[in-house]
Amino acid sequence: MKKIIFATKNEGKVREISEMLQGTGVKLVSLNGIENPPKIVEDGKTYRDNALKKARIIAEYTGQAVLADDSGIEVAVLEGEPGIYSARYAGTNATDEENNSKLLSRLKGIPENKRGASFFCALVLCRPDGHYDLFEAEWKGKIIDDARGSNGFGYDPIFQASDFGKTAAELPPDIKNKVSHRGQAFEKLKKYLLNHMEENGA
Repeated sequence: MKKIIFATKNEGKVREISEMLQGTGVKLVSLNGIENPPKIVEDGKTYRDNALKKARIIAEYTGQAVLADDSGIEVAVLEGEPGIYSARYAGTNATDEENNSKLLSRLKGIPENKRGASFFCALVLCRPDGHYDLFEAEWKGKIIDDARGSNGFGYDPIFQASDFGKTAAELPPDIKNKVSHRGQAFEKLKKYLLNHMEENGA
């Protein structure tokens, strides 16, 4: 089984992504098993920049293949806010509730039919030599005032998906993992890994 480092210390996230990649022959491991991993400042201008920076630095440090992702939500009427600042929209250590409150306050008085929004995910698989592959995806919907659902995190309770009429937090995990921005990006990665295995006679 091929080992790939996932540039996160969140074991729950590693388990979730490992389930998505079942059947690829890949074992994901977190940064928790790496001694003194370098601290990375996510100062890129795009999700791709941030994901690539994380993956490249950890790949160089460990000499192993590394997976990294970056994602966020963009609201058209706010000219793309919060974007790459989604996780720290209301401040460096802001909670999900604080970020959601700030976004809703910015949208106060704007009708729901003008609140189109998209989640974006950029996923990078980087080798120690610096060569990398990029997988990106978008999930369209709109922002609603009343938070609904308990299955998600971040902006999920106020993001109503266009293809379901439910918030991301109301969708069962198995459905969300297929249709979300992150689920779509990892599905592209899974197809790549399976094709790569076939090319190498695995």
